[in-house]
Amino acid sequence: MRKGFLALVAVLVLGLALAPCGLAAQKTIKIGINAPITGDIPKVGEGSKYAAEMWLEDIKAAGGLDVGGVKYDVEVIIEDNESKPESAAKAATKLITEDEVLAIVGPQSSAQAIPAGEMANNFGTPMISPWSTNPDTTKDRPFVFRGCFLDPFQGPVVANFIKEEFGFTKAAVLYDVASDYPKGLAEVFKEAWEKNNGPGSVVAFESFTTKDADFSSQLTNIINSGAEVLFTPQYYNEVALIVQQAHELGWKNPIVGSDSWGSAETVKLCGEECYGLFFTTHYAAAGATGATKAFIDRYNQKYGYVPDDVGALTWDSLRIVQAAIQGTGGLSGDLKKDREAVKDAMANIKEFDGITGKMTFTPDGDPIKCAVIVRISDKGEFEFYKSVCP
Repeated sequence: MRKGFLALVAVLVLGLALAPCGLAAQKTIKIGINAPITGDIPKVGEGSKYAAEMWLEDIKAAGGLDVGGVKYDVEVIIEDNESKPESAAKAATKLITEDEVLAIVGPQSSAQAIPAGEMANNFGTPMISPWSTNPDTTKDRPFVFRGCFLDPFQGPVVANFIKEEFGFTKAAVLYDVASDYPKGLAEVFKEAWEKNNGPGSVVAFESFTTKDADFSSQLTNIINSGAEVLFTPQYYNEVALIVQQAHELGWKNPIVGSDSWGSAETVKLCGEECYGLFFTTHYAAAGATGATKAFIDRYNQKYGYVPDDVGALTWDSLRIVQAAIQGTGGLSGDLKKDREAVKDAMANIKEFDGITGKMTFTPDGDPIKCAVIVRISDKGEFEFYKSVCP
């Protein structure tokens, strides 16, 4: 009897020792998506949501996410930030404190990513913004990363491209002074342009405020300034208005944009008025090959249109989060420790092969990657023109 009793005790002790592993295998990894499902740029939120759906399909098809030999179910929780800074911060806080996500993807736009990033960093939760190019998103925030290049890189890329392509020496800028992304990029571009062409060579630096729809006064000043090119780093809902109004007022020179032009809605809203124009972005859908083409074809077949750079960057960002989670070697079940481990693993990612390019993260959470110059073709497609690397 004594031997039998001791054997039973041994089995019970062994079972208790192994219990955490068994419990861990039943747990669900939660990933938050902080996106503008409503608000001024809902197409950005839609692309984020669709990319997340596709990623989750792949995880489920694989039977879950394998982390250190343990399979976990994965749940994606989408919060609408309404394209507002305060809503983005609230969404991040909810995902962290109530939903208890392991990591967050988004927000996309800098105006929302900067305040949400503050919340994520304060709560010690890894966050990656696929599309925010403003340096403040990750600055002094070890828990915050991004999946795209930065404005201090993009601004000189645009300025140098215009100089090399057209030989112009006088530029104008039109931007939203109330939004972090266009304001920051406009200032970086102006600095880079005047470094190349001399002080005062940005002959018009015109601004407006979010939700303005009449740019005739600013555009008239730009036309009268003698500018040879107009740079406007605005979102798709404003690009069409600016381009169309400029042409109506007699502007015949090039208009160049930034990665915020990358939405499929840009051409849909702008039409032929935007044909032949250039902008900087993260990838070119037309002529894509390999894994990039596979993603585009799958997305197009599933949702009925070619994914923009937001969709592609969100896909890459989710896969970066996946790589970081798996790179921990195993989860403890202590959410605070696991968030820290995911952050450390993400910071150590080297040569991540994304569909928007290879990435290695700097200590600041920013990827070293190339920019792409895209031309809007006469068919309204985003054609690869050239790439510019750091």
